[in-house]
Amino acid sequence: MSKIGNLGHRLYAGEVSYDFVERRKRWYAISAIILLLAVGALLFRGLNFGIEFRGGADFSLPNATCSVEDARTTAEEATGAQVIVTETASGTVRVQTEELTAAASSQVAGTLAEACGIPKGEVKVQVVGPTWGEEISKKALQGLVIFLLLVTIFLSIYFEWRMALSALVALAHDLVITVGIYALTGLEVTPATVIGLLTILGYSLYDTVVVFDKVKENTRGVTGQSIMTYSESANLAVNQTLVRSINTSVVALLPVLAIIIVGAGLLGAGTLLDLAVVLAIGMAAGTYSSIFIATPFLVDLKERQPEMKALKARVLARRKQGRSAAGAAVGTESASDDDAGAEADTGIGRRTESGPRQQPRRKPRSKR
Repeated sequence: MSKIGNLGHRLYAGEVSYDFVERRKRWYAISAIILLLAVGALLFRGLNFGIEFRGGADFSLPNATCSVEDARTTAEEATGAQVIVTETASGTVRVQTEELTAAASSQVAGTLAEACGIPKGEVKVQVVGPTWGEEISKKALQGLVIFLLLVTIFLSIYFEWRMALSALVALAHDLVITVGIYALTGLEVTPATVIGLLTILGYSLYDTVVVFDKVKENTRGVTGQSIMTYSESANLAVNQTLVRSINTSVVALLPVLAIIIVGAGLLGAGTLLDLAVVLAIGMAAGTYSSIFIATPFLVDLKERQPEMKALKARVLARRKQGRSAAGAAVGTESASDDDAGAEADTGIGRRTESGPRQQPRRKPRSKR
């Protein structure tokens, strides 16, 4: 832990730095590949909507003694249509069929109970119409539009419109990736998934705002100096908040992973699994986008401004002048060393002696 703390201090002080902003084309390429896969999965595979969206009947058989294949065969013979059968870790068999009448649902429940060796009263039946799922989708879309509108207004006032646009780009990036992974893996989309999807919007935005707040602090009055460019100041902000972003993500992901492993994997809580999976995917995507997408995209927008172009030109000119002065100083020092060496070789500047040194002779004591 002390090493991590020391690294965080060095990153904050600028002693250690990774150039996230300068390598932004690499991050854009990685995100573009992921987004293409996500969009392709959405177009060609589509989403696997749960029974709440497509409508139908759901039969839950706890402690069933039949296999998944036996339950599927029994349900298909009773309904005359294809069904979806899954088994949870707790041994509950879940059968989903097309929409049925109350009488037909009762008949299918009795048939399944007999085939799986459980009393009919223990079979939980839930009949859902497609209009309920459509209403959820409509409300979720309305909430999303209102949320994005309020976020744009807030960020434009607190920061500026370029930061608001960059945050929305990162947010769209996270949403498309999350939805694309659901399409690619075939995970079922339920109302809990929609709730989790709306939840990760706030998390992703929070992480981006933390970084942007530091960018705003570092770049305040940046055009009044000629030491650092805007991109360098923004990159310093990313490095200064890097450890915080990672720590926040790890702390947030731990309980989510606990829900997936313990709550869903061991207890068979399907709703918890739906919620936890989308949260885990969204949190990971949000952490990535706040570091590798939001700030680099902001820098691309900012460096198109004339004052930022002028700042970059001044900084580069000053550095070039500094290198030239340093080179001249090195040349002068070398020339002084050469002159000293020549002086030593030619004897110039030092007293030369030819022959043995002559000392005056003292008179004998008797003649003094």
